This record gives sequence, structure tokens and C-alpha cells, in this order.
Amino acid sequence: MSGLGDQLEAFSRTVDFEVFRPDLDQALAYSDGSKGGRPPFDAVLMFKILMIQTLNNLSDERTEYLINDRQSFMRFLGLGLSDRVPDAKTVWLFRERMTQAGAINGLFNRFDAPYGTLVISRCQAKRHNPEIRKQEFKKTVLRSLQVRASTHLLRQA
Repeated sequence: MSGLGDQLEAFSRTVDFEVFRPDLDQALAYSDGSKGGRPPFDAVLMFKILMIQTLNNLSDERTEYLINDRQSFMRFLGLGLSDRVPDAKTVWLFRERMTQAGAINGLFNRFDAPYGTLVISRCQAKRHNPEIRKQEFKKTVLRSLQVRASTHLLRQA
């Protein structure tokens, strides 16, 4: 796969997702686990899932399916064939939690600063102007997250 130009592999080598861990941990504020229950999925793993989802314009259900189906997604996420994959509800809950904490825009803006142009070039955008593509990427990410948040609010009403 590497020789065939796996874009996620190149993306993974270029982006240090661990720099986002402190912000993710702060926004999520998980308990220490003393009350029991299943431990949450790793915050960086879940953030990477949001990146895959946003870059490919995937629903939560489709994201779950494609992570299970595509080795390139699993490799990018650091998952093995026997590892547990977050289901659609878990992806949705993570995004909602990050949105409610007010962290999602900040994280994507922080991501966009050093890596936005790289990601856009990896996503095979149609336009050739990197500034236009960067702006379109930002708009797409924010629109996707806003639509999902508003859909959730409508379901609750």
C-alpha cells in the first residue's frame, strides 16, 4: 500500500497528533475511572477519526463501517485487525462532547495553522490556488461540525 501512495500514511508521518492531546484531555475531562465502566477510547484516536470523517465527508455510520473495512484507515488510526473500533454513537458522542466544551473550532484552527495546506493537497482539491483551498477546507470543516451539532439540537427538541 505504501508504494501505491497511501495519502493517510503520508499524512500520519507529517502530522504529530500528540501535540493535540493536552487540549483534548482538558476539553474532555474524563473521570479517573474509579467509578468503573468501560474506559473511553484514546482522545487522539477519536480526533483522528474526526479528521478522516471531515476530510471524506462521512456520516458517523459510514465512518464506523469504513474504519472496519479499510486497512488504510486502520493503519492511520494505529488500530490492528483485532482492535476494538469506535462505533457510530461513540464518534457522535465524542464530537458532541468536544462541541459542548467549545473546543472543536479551536482544535481545528490549531490543526489548520501548520497543517492545513498539506491536508488540502492530500485531499486532491479541484482548485490550484492553495489559499482558496485552505479557506474551503476551513469552511467545510466548520460547516460539517455545525450541521452535525444543529441536527443533534433538532433531535433533542
